[in-house]
Amino acid sequence: MATQMAAGVKSGWRAQSIWAEMIAEFLGCFVLLAFGVGCVAVAVVGLTESGRTLVIFQGAGGWLLITWGWAMAVAMAVYVAGGVSGAHINPAVTLAFALRGNFPWRKVLPYWVAQVVGCFAGAAIVYYDYFLAIDKWNLVHHVVSRAAPGGMTTFSIFATFPAAYYGNQMGLALLDQVIATFFLLLFVLAIIDNMNVGPGANLAPLMIGFAVAAIGMSFGVGTGYAINPARDFGPRFFCWLQGWGANAFPGPHGYWWVPIVGPLIGATIAVYVYEWLISRTLCARAKLLQEKQPRVEQKGLGFKLEKLQKALDEVRKQIEEQEAKS
Repeated sequence: MATQMAAGVKSGWRAQSIWAEMIAEFLGCFVLLAFGVGCVAVAVVGLTESGRTLVIFQGAGGWLLITWGWAMAVAMAVYVAGGVSGAHINPAVTLAFALRGNFPWRKVLPYWVAQVVGCFAGAAIVYYDYFLAIDKWNLVHHVVSRAAPGGMTTFSIFATFPAAYYGNQMGLALLDQVIATFFLLLFVLAIIDNMNVGPGANLAPLMIGFAVAAIGMSFGVGTGYAINPARDFGPRFFCWLQGWGANAFPGPHGYWWVPIVGPLIGATIAVYVYEWLISRTLCARAKLLQEKQPRVEQKGLGFKLEKLQKALDEVRKQIEEQEAKS
């Protein structure tokens, strides 16, 4: 033990217990919701009730504020928790890593619990910072109760709901969540793949944030792009406790289950699509490259593409010359 401590090897629960990882996931989700929900609060009630803006969502500016706000929230959350837990900060990501075999199944439920609690706490801190603006907005717009239909506007600060054009077709809303989360996991798997064109240095969290921004701008308006069961369920439960009633549970047309089930399905599909269409090709090429050129230069998180292509071309040329001689 003395030798280990002298060498700087840490021991104890922080180094060995799953509780340390759960705390990191909690804090990552807390940051995610504090800044993600916080930017929505600014757009919906903060700017208007502070007198800085007269009308919410005038043009596309409000939506751009939200998409970029959530992007930065994701990036900062990953930077906060990444070194301890890998910063899943999303039950769909945790499920995807377990399905790939990169994450032990025994940790899935503890991570999910930590993520939901962290999102609940993140929503709570935004609420207690903005509750006066929320109440003032309701007063100005003659919303007599948070549970009334007019209460959906302030509820939307915290959790998601389907666009009016879906009507009661929750199957289509589910499809929207499946598609959006499929792309999220596809991007995450590509960004963190050491054999793919990974970002240099420690820019992966920022690139994941950009991925979330892209999804919000392209697939966000249908259901509010929860793409994360904990991000929606934790704040939704908090809102139910704070009096939003049926706006939170069961939500419009019983919507509450859609941002839970949809992301889990989308993440599962993305795992197998990436595995079969990208990952296996990268593994095969890496194996061939190691056999022919074991000391290949590396750059960032993956092989430098030019070096890989040059080595593969040399291998093909050798094979062609051998076939020509025979």
